[in-house]
Amino acid sequence: MKEAFHFLSDHHVLSLAVCSDGQPHCCSLMYSHMGFTIFWVSDPAARHSQAIDAAASVRVSATVAPDYGDFRQIRGLQISGTASRVTELADSLRALALLGRRYSFLAGLADRPTELASALARAKVYRLVPDTLTLIDNTRAFADKTTYHAAQLAAFVA
Repeated sequence: MKEAFHFLSDHHVLSLAVCSDGQPHCCSLMYSHMGFTIFWVSDPAARHSQAIDAAASVRVSATVAPDYGDFRQIRGLQISGTASRVTELADSLRALALLGRRYSFLAGLADRPTELASALARAKVYRLVPDTLTLIDNTRAFADKTTYHAAQLAAFVA
């Protein structure tokens, strides 16, 4: 499980898949995480945010995988779980602090271009709590998979 955690820590972009009005939608998001719970900020007017905001929690899938030119080098995470907007102030502040430590451009917004500061002011914090996470590692063997489930993910301590 530590290998999956380090993979999540070592990468910065996830592809999030949601269903909105019966139509599939996918987007790329910069993220941070606490354990295996993943956080990001997004404009609530974005299609993926609207799909998540439509219910208390929404089933989603995500992947974290760099681009490879050789199938034997493919490594990545396949994640499924529930996504929701973070509404508790303390949780939002904690998630924003995690994101700020990971992405320096979030620090010192007063010195940033007005459009970036304005976009971030509109943004809300979202989270993905995985119930299944699969580490794919073709460097071991073709389609080598290790799957972890909710109880294992929740009990993990970094």
